[in-house]
Amino acid sequence: MFTIKMLRVFKDLNFSMKTKLRKFIQHLSHEVEDEEKAEKYLDNVLPYIGLIVMYFNSLESALDSVLCENFTDRTDATGLIVLNKMGYTAKVDLFKRFCDDFQIGLDKQLNGYDQLITDLRESARLRNLVAHANWESTDDEGFTYVRLKMYKKGMLQEYVQFTEDSLEKVIDLIIKTRFKLDEFWEHRNDVLYGRE
Repeated sequence: MFTIKMLRVFKDLNFSMKTKLRKFIQHLSHEVEDEEKAEKYLDNVLPYIGLIVMYFNSLESALDSVLCENFTDRTDATGLIVLNKMGYTAKVDLFKRFCDDFQIGLDKQLNGYDQLITDLRESARLRNLVAHANWESTDDEGFTYVRLKMYKKGMLQEYVQFTEDSLEKVIDLIIKTRFKLDEFWEHRNDVLYGRE
């Protein structure tokens, strides 16, 4: 079987996840040599998957609150009407537009802003990678099918090796991003209301 191994490094997070690409041949299938070992691996990582989803939902809720407050601090209703059915990425983009406009008015950039936007986006990317992975395809080395990549010369199946360590770091990123969001918004309000 044609397999390519590569290492993708997420530089901002200071950890790596191994990625394996396998040539797609007629049917989407996954090789799992030792199913018992794969099951044991899954038993160990399942709690991390749940924590990633839980903490990410908390991050999105905090983002919703910040956006609602941007409309008016008297009620969340106006913000919730706007945010209704809006996906996370669109909310981050809206948050960025509000913050960019605020900082243009100040004629300066608030500390930590660029990193916060990067972390908000990276949290979503990693959460989606984990939440949408086909966990039943996990092999005995922990490689899990995540997507089909289309190229001019054919298709490749991409697998990511989720380790307990890398999943813990995803959780850590999401939690830290939520705290950064809270700190940034508090600082923004201090500037807005002249409390600085």
